[in-house]
Amino acid sequence: MFEGLTERLGTVFDRLSGRGVLGEKDIDEALREVRVALLEADVALPVVKDFITKAREAALGEAVIRSIRPADQVVKIVYDGLVEMLGGEEPVGLQLALNPPSIILMAGLQGSGKTTMSAKLALRLSKTERQKVLMASLDTRRPAAMEQLAILGQQVGVDTLPIVAGQSATDIARRALQAAKLSGYDVVILDTAGRTTLDEQMMAEAAQIAQIASPTETLLVADSLTGQDAVRTAKAFHERLPLTGLILTRADGDGRGGAALSMRAVTGLPIKFLGTGEKVDALEVFDARRVAGRILGQGDIVALVEKAATELDHAKAEATARKLAKGQFDLEMMSDQLAQMERMGGLQGVMGMLPGVGKMKQQIAEAGMDDKVIKRQRAIIGSMTKTERKKPDILAASRKRRIAAGAGVDVAEVNRLLKQHRQMADAMKMMTRNGGAGFARMASMLGIGGGGGMDRLKNLGGGKMAEPDPEQLRQQLEKLQGGGSGLPGLGGPALPPGFNPFKK
Repeated sequence: MFEGLTERLGTVFDRLSGRGVLGEKDIDEALREVRVALLEADVALPVVKDFITKAREAALGEAVIRSIRPADQVVKIVYDGLVEMLGGEEPVGLQLALNPPSIILMAGLQGSGKTTMSAKLALRLSKTERQKVLMASLDTRRPAAMEQLAILGQQVGVDTLPIVAGQSATDIARRALQAAKLSGYDVVILDTAGRTTLDEQMMAEAAQIAQIASPTETLLVADSLTGQDAVRTAKAFHERLPLTGLILTRADGDGRGGAALSMRAVTGLPIKFLGTGEKVDALEVFDARRVAGRILGQGDIVALVEKAATELDHAKAEATARKLAKGQFDLEMMSDQLAQMERMGGLQGVMGMLPGVGKMKQQIAEAGMDDKVIKRQRAIIGSMTKTERKKPDILAASRKRRIAAGAGVDVAEVNRLLKQHRQMADAMKMMTRNGGAGFARMASMLGIGGGGGMDRLKNLGGGKMAEPDPEQLRQQLEKLQGGGSGLPGLGGPALPPGFNPFKK
């Protein structure tokens, strides 16, 4: 979502990095560019003015002028300003009632994704928070709205209030509260009706439901692709409803990101969640520090590790790690790693969380690195017999032709995959030497562990977070074009937390 803003800010900081000392004129020029970048990203003008004023005051401070690398300190000032604009250092979670049931009221315009977001939130509460959740649709106007929530409830394994035809929204709310108390539910999610535009009847109904339910949380679901319209919608709802937080949907879209950057500052309400995709588990807790890091091109290693931990099959990972400890890496294991990468958002999703990779978009595109490559590679491996996957050395020309036909690819692609597998196997063998020191070096390079990630940017004083060497990344991309192993760490198996296959 912040791709355009990231590129523009990256250009500004690159221009500053070549200067030894920054004067007032240099700082004004840089902040002028930052101002234009924020306005182009559709950030509200009052928010931009406030941001630039505070950044200029901090940038002209004596400590900055005397710092060893003042240009990098400007990066830190912009980072701090973005964090403050987005809501502060710590994410704001859901506030659940001490005496259940907790009532969560979902509000928003039609098409913003309220019903799907209700299911996503219910899944998170039941799976992560271990809460017993009941969902109820109060949308009596949109055709099949209640049926849609019931189907989503079945998909996520969460109970929904039985549909009774002819009931009003307020009656359904009362019935949901009564059912929750009788059946011992911890959380009730009320999905209210929306319209394509704001109108008095919808607002009055939502206010009446809020009065009946006395919700613990009243969350506005806003579509981030609508830009400043989403900010205006938030202000209008906040005037009539006791909103406690915001949820932005379609954060994975190609919007300019201005709504996310403006909403917190304009409404004073915390952004609590981001909807990052169509799937029911595509929901992220909004963390201002990590979002600011992504905007500044520093990636989001924390999110990458969290995704890996969520999608990790621990039993399979332990078995894989034991094989690796013995220097084994067959095509079956490679297919498992490719499948895990797909579950984590695909190649583009993983690379978007790695620091510094955004600056090499052109080289990545020229290398043909996309999720179709992963699918083709899995199809090739799937066309092999079990013996061939275990012992790729037996693949003669006739076998390769059969595999290529089965996968619908050329024999050349089969050869590229086999070459890539050999290089990955050799790399894994090297990393298992000396008690697995290679794995530690790889983690260090990616900024995992030892105070890496956003903490390094947060504590920055005269220097910005280290990025991978562009020349090293370019060489890795060239390897991938020729069938190499690609970026370091992307093909390797994920180990379960605390598991050490090298411990005797």
